[in-house]
Amino acid sequence: MRVMAQMSMVMNLDKCIGCHTCSVTCKQAWTNRSGMEYVWFNNVETRPGLGYPRTHEDQTKWRGGWELTKRGRLKLRAGGRLRKLSQIFANPVLPDIDDYYEPWTYDYDMLLNAPQGEHTPVARPKSLITGENMQIKWSANWDDNLGGSGETMQDDPILKKMEHEVAAEFEQAFMFYLPRICEHCLNPACVASCPSGAMYKREEDGIVLVDQDACRGWRMCVTGCPYKKVYFNHKTGKAEKCTMCYPRLEVGQPTVCSETCVGRLRYLGLVLYDADKVLEAASTPDEKDLLDAQRSVFLDPNDPAVIEAARESGIAEDWITAAQNSPIWALITKYEIALPLHPEYRTLPMVWYVPPLSPVVDVVSASGNDGEDAPTLFHAIDKLRIPIGYLAELFTAGDPEPVVSSLQRLAAMRAHMRNVNLGVEQDPMIAQAVGMDATTIEGMEPLLASAKYEDGYVIPTAHAETARELEELASGCSLDVDGGPGMGGVGGPFGSSSGTPLRATVESFHALKERQTADSSPARVNLLNWGGGDAPRGLFPPRKGEEGYGDGPEAHR
Repeated sequence: MRVMAQMSMVMNLDKCIGCHTCSVTCKQAWTNRSGMEYVWFNNVETRPGLGYPRTHEDQTKWRGGWELTKRGRLKLRAGGRLRKLSQIFANPVLPDIDDYYEPWTYDYDMLLNAPQGEHTPVARPKSLITGENMQIKWSANWDDNLGGSGETMQDDPILKKMEHEVAAEFEQAFMFYLPRICEHCLNPACVASCPSGAMYKREEDGIVLVDQDACRGWRMCVTGCPYKKVYFNHKTGKAEKCTMCYPRLEVGQPTVCSETCVGRLRYLGLVLYDADKVLEAASTPDEKDLLDAQRSVFLDPNDPAVIEAARESGIAEDWITAAQNSPIWALITKYEIALPLHPEYRTLPMVWYVPPLSPVVDVVSASGNDGEDAPTLFHAIDKLRIPIGYLAELFTAGDPEPVVSSLQRLAAMRAHMRNVNLGVEQDPMIAQAVGMDATTIEGMEPLLASAKYEDGYVIPTAHAETARELEELASGCSLDVDGGPGMGGVGGPFGSSSGTPLRATVESFHALKERQTADSSPARVNLLNWGGGDAPRGLFPPRKGEEGYGDGPEAHR
């Protein structure tokens, strides 16, 4: 057993109102640069719908993710090394700009500077790529609230898998919102697809990042990602993707999308998993067994054997405690109500979803029945083929049983807690019907209803002992590596603070503060905080008579 930690997210879809606040704040924080106008690290899709980019779930077309060979071995859908080598200068399996949308602005000068006249001036849309006039045909939320679904419905890859007569009635059946970010998978196809090794998965928390210096713009990662959450910056020629706001996580703050979410639908926390079981789980022959296989990879953070193995793997005590208090572990494994997005891609995604019960409740309420009555809800869940079938294609590779189980537990919680709040005598059969008890349901309800800030976001901070691994590359010489011109390597002649080749490019202020004030840490001077007055302490060796004199080389002069 090789224990590793993974920062993960769960979203409760019943709480998403489709306001796009998460998308806008993420856009302002991360993708407001030239060349990134069409890029949405976080986007909210109306389902049923085409998604963003359009039809990204059709892997027969886009060749994303993994598939099993006849021998039961995993291989990339887009092909192995030889195929990638043959297509390295002209990758044919890529969404074009029309699958995303051509970003635009408006001719605001026409409004601001037009002379007085009889007619009101009009600001025509201008392409941000070519600068020419254009017609707006699509955008990241073009089919918001089923807009234009009459024309686009037939192109939804999930609806194509369903019966035609069922799919054709979906507008009268249900609708929900699906926020999407990078899945930061345990078995990321984007990392395996990168010819230059620029994409990597952080060892300490599992976040998938792109080394901008190493990226050569081959765009194989765009093809390899089945969720199409890797984008190409057409100005810099580099791949970019969601970073899960790791500079914020390292200082104990939630991601921007989580912090600004109106409905507080996102949960953040650590999950401990067995890295030795990842390949086995991803290679599960039957797609419908992938959910259970991935759950088996996760480890119980309260198990003494797991705790001991985590310590041996170098996981800090407060990280183990964070995993024990993690809402992610509770929602996925303890309560078993969270489900992964498209497990059939075999990437083992780590952004999971609590399926929406609202479409079922709406149908029950519209029929004149009690939307919080347990038997009525259970019956409706069993009979409503359309939302159950669609959710199953999204979250369980077409298997309706886990979806039904999750929705029934949500329905049982709704009915049970109503009785609690009204002071009505409890029916023990409600909890027993879904394999739970009253105590478990009442423990689940605060987390799903309105979790407190510290319960919804359980984020351990970075450590002083790992601060050097989290610092800016600019703080040392990148050439000072084993075999390089500096020939120093880790702990070389320039000390432990010089020259380590690192991929992370942020400095944690908690870690920096702890290290600067720790007696055991090497002396460092932080010029970023220097106000420009007297020379900061430690910048120059102490003079005769000053504290510390005689401890360095001057003592031997």
